[in-house]
Amino acid sequence: MRRFLCQYCFLLGMTGGALAAGAARERPNVLFIAVDDLRCDLGCYGVRHVRTPHLDRLAASGVTFTRAYCQQAVCNASRASLMTGLRPDTTRVWDLVTDLRKTLPDVVTLPQHFRRHGYRAVAHGKIYHNTFPDAPSWDEPTHDAKGVVRYSEANQQRLAAYREEMRAAGKSAAAIARMRGPATEVQEQPDEMNYDGKQTSEALAKMMQLAAGPAPFFLAVGYIRPHLPFITPKKYWELYDRAKIPLATNPFLPRDAPAVAFGDRALGGLYELRDYLDYAEAPSPFERPLTEAQQRELRHGYYASVSFVDAQVGRLLDGLETLGIARKTVVVLWSDHGWKLGEHGGWCKQ
Repeated sequence: MRRFLCQYCFLLGMTGGALAAGAARERPNVLFIAVDDLRCDLGCYGVRHVRTPHLDRLAASGVTFTRAYCQQAVCNASRASLMTGLRPDTTRVWDLVTDLRKTLPDVVTLPQHFRRHGYRAVAHGKIYHNTFPDAPSWDEPTHDAKGVVRYSEANQQRLAAYREEMRAAGKSAAAIARMRGPATEVQEQPDEMNYDGKQTSEALAKMMQLAAGPAPFFLAVGYIRPHLPFITPKKYWELYDRAKIPLATNPFLPRDAPAVAFGDRALGGLYELRDYLDYAEAPSPFERPLTEAQQRELRHGYYASVSFVDAQVGRLLDGLETLGIARKTVVVLWSDHGWKLGEHGGWCKQ
């Protein structure tokens, strides 16, 4: 298995092992793993307080890229850029609502290129932005795990009550629809009741099916954690002592930067976080930072989510070994962008 590790902005891309000499003439399979909002707080990048043994295992036998950067820190634009090899100024995708096929209907994407060369291309989870799965890229409709737990019943009720309060206060329908439950939740469920856990199980079943087929495969698996909300099984929270989690060393606003650099002063670096009911009234970094307790909660949730996804990646790598195809599979792991954890007062992508 060839291994490449590419950091694309706050992206990580990795592959594993060297092709066996006898398999060098074969066309290798491709396992293409996308992780949403993953910054480089990983053991393989020298960050020791985050538990990522499976990503570190992959990186140890692969190539890690440390000077590659995302084109734009927003999901749709970054993913469209990576999947086409084109800059956002060429794709004309700069936001979350533009369909790549509307601006470049004839563009050939990475999985399309593999399809044209005899590969079977299949996607599980979030590869492109959610609303644009890009049918021409795949041999099957994008698979999306169903029947999973998003929020506990108690937090679902809490969200419903909060939306009623917003409605009574005259908030807009758009603001009410955008509001979500709490930013974090310790999930009292097994991995498979979480979206990414079930997505992994379904991807493993598909991997087995593809491995038995006549054509090499391009299997894309997309994880939504560590994107907000940080809903993760309890055992991953328990990997960390919240009191010992380090906080950002540069929580201050960038010195001498012009006001325009900060965008909307009312939101500052919190535009996404404020869509979660327990942070809906969080202060802008122009006013004051989040409390230390809030900062530790968010960092704890983010790192627990990273460790959860790390475990799922480990399952995929083990699946390759179990099927006996690890040495003829290229594995690439990447992210669309990172996520601020209090740096310069930000708790967001941008």
